Amino acid sequence: MEFDPARPIWHQLIHEFSRRIVTGEWSPGGRIGGVRELAGELGVNPNTVQRALSELERDGLCRSERTAGRFVTDDTPASIGSGARSPPVPPTTSSSVPRDSAFRWRTRPPW
Repeated sequence: MEFDPARPIWHQLIHEFSRRIVTGEWSPGGRIGGVRELAGELGVNPNTVQRALSELERDGLCRSERTAGRFVTDDTPASIGSGARSPPVPPTTSSSVPRDSAFRWRTRPPW
C-alpha cells in the first residue's frame, strides 16, 4: 500500500480497513489479523495500526475479545464508507449532585 504524505497514515489505514470490510475481504464475524502482523504487512509502526483499529472499534466496525483478538462485527453500520460518526455523548452527572458543584473542583481544589 502506498501512503499519501499529505494525510495521516492512521486515517489512510482506517479507509483501507473499512474497504476490506465493505468488499468482504474481512467477512462479518471474521478475525482481523494481529496488530504486529498488519503492521508488517503494511510496513508501518504497530502503534499506527493500533490507533486505526481502535477508531474502527469505536465506530462499531470491529470488536475486541480479550485473548482472542479483534473481529469484524456481524452488523456493520451503513455509514462505513461515508466517514460519518455519531455525535459525541455529553457527560452526565449524578442527579444528587448539582451540576455546578460537580465541576467546581476544576477551578478550585475541594480542600
